[in-house]
Amino acid sequence: MSLFTRNPRAADHPEVDSGSTDERTVRIARRRFARRQWARRWLAWRRVLVAALLLGAVAGTVWLVFFSTVLAVSGVQVDGAHVLSPAEVRRAAAVPTGVPLATVDLGAVTRRVERLPAVRSADVSRAWPDRVRVDVTERTAVAVVAPAGAGGDLRGVDDSGVVFRRFPSRPRYLPVIRRGPHADADALAEAAQVAGSLTPPLAAKVAFVRVATVDRISLELRGGRTVLWGSAEDSAEKARVLAVLPRRASFYDVSVPGQPIIRK
Repeated sequence: MSLFTRNPRAADHPEVDSGSTDERTVRIARRRFARRQWARRWLAWRRVLVAALLLGAVAGTVWLVFFSTVLAVSGVQVDGAHVLSPAEVRRAAAVPTGVPLATVDLGAVTRRVERLPAVRSADVSRAWPDRVRVDVTERTAVAVVAPAGAGGDLRGVDDSGVVFRRFPSRPRYLPVIRRGPHADADALAEAAQVAGSLTPPLAAKVAFVRVATVDRISLELRGGRTVLWGSAEDSAEKARVLAVLPRRASFYDVSVPGQPIIRK
């Protein structure tokens, strides 16, 4: 007897097996087609979903930054102020609080701060999440301007001739500028350049700087000696020439440094 029995139905009807195989093939093909269709639809919907999420994120960010009070201004941070107080800078900056930080006009704030006489320049930026930062560079006094009449204040002047601060008394390290009746703003600026160019040893000997016009500036030294300086041009060379001239003289003219004149 054979170990294997033959399926008489399969033997008599071979078309049954082939039919079943065809049906399975069709079912598999249909399932694969359905999966591909579902994958295509999911890919399309996923793109729509991602786009919607990105659009929502952008809209939310725009609202958060530009329209909400979450990132609103709560204060102003001031750095670099020494002559001025931080409160003075904040008042000049006039930054409104409670408005979105992103909407603050930094250029307008910069212009307002730079109107302060003591400020040479200002750098205004946003300090997230809720502050405006103001970095100021203040002017440096190179001399003090004597008052025209009695009882006036000494005023500090920088090397460009801008008068920007008051001194209750003369600082020892700064020369005094005395203006003549016809000395205008340009003449003062020229005298300030001369004062700023003096070496420390020479500045220590200067009682005051006298300015009559732009090109007629003189140094009154301690002890009654006078140095005719001229304009601020070639000030470094003039200082070098003056340093090697004989000290026992009452008048020096270094306005043309290559041809100094001495009177005893």
